[in-house]
Amino acid sequence: MDREVILTEDGYAKLQGEIEHLTTTKRREVAERIKTAREFGDISENSEYDDAKNEQAHVESRILQIEHHLRNARVVDTHNVNTDMVGIGAKVTVRTTTDKKTKAFSIVGSAEADPLKERLSNESPIGKALMGRKKGDKVTVATPRGQVEYQVVKIEAED
Repeated sequence: MDREVILTEDGYAKLQGEIEHLTTTKRREVAERIKTAREFGDISENSEYDDAKNEQAHVESRILQIEHHLRNARVVDTHNVNTDMVGIGAKVTVRTTTDKKTKAFSIVGSAEADPLKERLSNESPIGKALMGRKKGDKVTVATPRGQVEYQVVKIEAED
């Protein structure tokens, strides 16, 4: 059985846009690159052809991945997020109990996770530890730098 893919409304729309781009524009561009590379002659020693075929495989793989995500998506309404406890679609502000530094994370499904943009998966160590917690709760998370204790400072709906 296929695993449910949790997406925010924004994440669902982005995947729809990406698949539209890949299945129309990008497929056509790659097909044109392959056609042009074939015209260079012997394809057994043609790096342009190999590169274009590799890109084609990458594009087709990504299309299949996105189709799977969309087919198995459960879209979370981020405008009506319960701000009493941490859940998917919530923006959570936490403070480390040692150095009192604050960080804000948006909790999203794994298909939308982007730690560089403070979008943490509900399945990540920090996301998993925060799920279901309330303002004032403390959680301890195992990180690559060791155990870190966070206190939930604020829970709000994602912008």
